[in-house]
Amino acid sequence: MASEQNLTRVNSIIIGLEASKQVKDDCGKHDHVLAAEGSSDLNICSATKITEALNQFRKISGKLLRERKEKLEGKGKFSVQKIHVKAAMLLKEKRRLVNADGKVIGAVPGIEIGDRFQSRAELVIVGLHLPFTGGIAYTTKDQTLIATSVVESGQYANERRSSDVLFYLGQGGNPAFGDKKPKDQELVRGNLALKNNMVARIPVRVIRRCKTSLIFKTLGENSGKKSEFIYDGLYFVTKFWQERGEYGKLVFKFELNRMAGQPKLFMGTVGSSRTSEVRHDHIVLDDISWGKEKIPLRAVNDVDYEKPPLFTYITKMIYPNLHDLSMPRGCQCIEECSGLERCSCAVKNGGEIPFDDNGLICSQKPIVYECGPSCKCPPSCKNRVSQHGVRFQLEVFKTESSEWGVRSRNIIPAGGFVGEFIGKMLRGMEAKELTRYSLFFNDIHVNPTLKSSSSPATHEDGFVIDAAQSGNLARFINHSWSPNLYAQYVLYDHEDTRMPHIMLFAAKKIPPLQELTCDYSNKDNQVCDAYRDIHKESCYYGVRARRETLC
Repeated sequence: MASEQNLTRVNSIIIGLEASKQVKDDCGKHDHVLAAEGSSDLNICSATKITEALNQFRKISGKLLRERKEKLEGKGKFSVQKIHVKAAMLLKEKRRLVNADGKVIGAVPGIEIGDRFQSRAELVIVGLHLPFTGGIAYTTKDQTLIATSVVESGQYANERRSSDVLFYLGQGGNPAFGDKKPKDQELVRGNLALKNNMVARIPVRVIRRCKTSLIFKTLGENSGKKSEFIYDGLYFVTKFWQERGEYGKLVFKFELNRMAGQPKLFMGTVGSSRTSEVRHDHIVLDDISWGKEKIPLRAVNDVDYEKPPLFTYITKMIYPNLHDLSMPRGCQCIEECSGLERCSCAVKNGGEIPFDDNGLICSQKPIVYECGPSCKCPPSCKNRVSQHGVRFQLEVFKTESSEWGVRSRNIIPAGGFVGEFIGKMLRGMEAKELTRYSLFFNDIHVNPTLKSSSSPATHEDGFVIDAAQSGNLARFINHSWSPNLYAQYVLYDHEDTRMPHIMLFAAKKIPPLQELTCDYSNKDNQVCDAYRDIHKESCYYGVRARRETLC
């Protein structure tokens, strides 16, 4: 084995539609799917198709938007909504829409509470709410109109009595849109459908339109707040009545009560940010972790308004077929650990604690042993740094080369912990396709006695952390020949040295807004790019230009 090759940031951009295997044609074919009736296989299948469709839609709409900007040459206005509709129609022609028949009643397979969408068109694409403009979507079941979903858009006199109770205004008779004269609403179409839901006790999906902290500036538009559409869950229609509306005409009001037992909608990051408005950051996502990290991790895009590619955010490594990981023996320290010989964790680290009192790593080691679940020391022990998660205000941002990167809004001191590269752990031979969002490392560097140093290193000999579908912030950290981060092996929750945690620490003091990078070709840093040896492709992280072999 070539001992310098042990950890690889693989560099092929394969996400969404391009990363997923082709889904069988009959994957999404189903009639009315009521809440809690869909199988797990159907959910997995639909989630894959949804990811494919959204990534393809954003690619097409972004292309159409750029073409429109170039055509106007900085003059005139245009409708972003019309571009979204056009992109959606192009996908429909390609049969890429999900649940396009609008027959899904209740939960949509593959959609979870809290899922966010950039536009009404995306709601149509995933089958969550089919009309591009209407507030009530409905279908026919047993020759009866049944409402499938409603959008709480903020344009009408809807009223939130609590987070679980919504008074929803019926449709029709509103002159505010379309130059129509006000008139009494009738118990037809969407209004009749909501009434039938109440009688039949059938839930309806509720989607909330919320202002984000993005200062949305595109060609032909003034600065303004951008909106997101967030899936809130299933609601029952409990009663309805008529009353006089703001134009003196009779309107229908429907009381919707959120179905019990559903996860609460996380809304903590929805709202404005005065700081970001001053700096004119184009925030396209308030928190890519969806509340899973202690600190929100926003996404900023000053290049265009697109969001990062979709993926499932996780905070723990996934070991699918490795159930024999043994828990390490813990130290017996009652109070905080120190470098004394009585601390077994300090002994593993060469008789010292590798972190200072500020949580900064003192020096790079082959392996750092942190205190783990079996240790008796408190969570505040200074030998528990990386397992506490993100501690700086990190954000994903669109780089000048139109790739995604990571930076911090704070100063990161030298030795500061930035994050762990998290994903699904696979044996090298199990990884059929290595992607941009994968790390390959060879176990011979942790345990040199396992292989002969003269044996050639291949991806089948080690392990791959695959973050293409499930991962965390670290999947966006790019390569650089002059990095400000380095990778450090860490063990704390198991003793298998073949599969250490890959932790990223600051190699030097990093000023705010400087891109965080790691040299994935650095032989001395236990990092090497084996992708070219495996796939013979010329790739550079963010720029497909370099042809020379790195290792």
